[in-house]
Amino acid sequence: MACLFLCKAGLVLDQSAYVEEAKFQFLIHIRYLQGKVSGMPLTPEELATPGGANDDRMWRDGYERMTPEQRRAWDAAFQPVIDDFRARKPEGGELALWKYQRYLEDYLATIAAVDENIGRVLDYLDAAGLSEDTLVVYTSDNGFFLGEHGWFDKRFMYEESLRTPLVMRYPHAIAPGRLPEEMVLNIDLAPTFLDYAGAAVPAEIQGASLRPLLAGRAPAGWRQSIYYHYYEHPGWHMVKKHYGVRTQRYKLIHFYDDIDAWEFYDLQEDPREMHNLYGDPASASIIAELKTELQRLRAYYREPRV
Repeated sequence: MACLFLCKAGLVLDQSAYVEEAKFQFLIHIRYLQGKVSGMPLTPEELATPGGANDDRMWRDGYERMTPEQRRAWDAAFQPVIDDFRARKPEGGELALWKYQRYLEDYLATIAAVDENIGRVLDYLDAAGLSEDTLVVYTSDNGFFLGEHGWFDKRFMYEESLRTPLVMRYPHAIAPGRLPEEMVLNIDLAPTFLDYAGAAVPAEIQGASLRPLLAGRAPAGWRQSIYYHYYEHPGWHMVKKHYGVRTQRYKLIHFYDDIDAWEFYDLQEDPREMHNLYGDPASASIIAELKTELQRLRAYYREPRV
């Protein structure tokens, strides 16, 4: 058996119902940033001049690693965008809409390119006669905000960031079209690969093999909740530290460190997580149960006290 791991960064499924609200929230965020960052796209030379007023080492490192051919392709793609922007000089709401449109177009073009090249890999496996005995795993390390809650990027425990795609193809052992409903985590991938390879799973691995689920046999005692913890603050992304628990229906999040704030959502009634019910007397008993479950999970994963 061979294993092919395909990772797609930042896929969010089924956005159709959220588009208008997402656009509105994201535009609010962009207009807030207008006074803090330049709205004017800069040329590669302006961004990549060491010691210049707009010197950005992260940009410069990325641009300088390109081959001359790659730079020409990059400039050919983006210079017309820069020229058009400077000719029109958008301001205010028009500028916010321009930024949002560019963000989505660039993001979705990247995703389309990933899809195209994954297809090329799958075509190769078919042509080479390797498909039957190759486990193909298509997933991501996170979801991605496209304006929902006013955010881009990821990190927060809201659904658009927390949920990830996970598609597996292994004709030798996985029947096509199977859609398990159980809750799975990325820590389950390593034991799954080891299980299919016939290797022992080390005791220190916290995840569980997905092989029984993919065979249609959910093991007794399979998890009914998942745990999440984000640590990186203070840091470049400036997302507050938080941890939480999610069940099939509910989610409880605790933001901590230099703040103390809780959020609670009924995902069945409020799948977009727009109404924080923490503090609602009608939700008190459920919140208490989730806090107990949260502490159980923190102990299970040997989390330090915060």
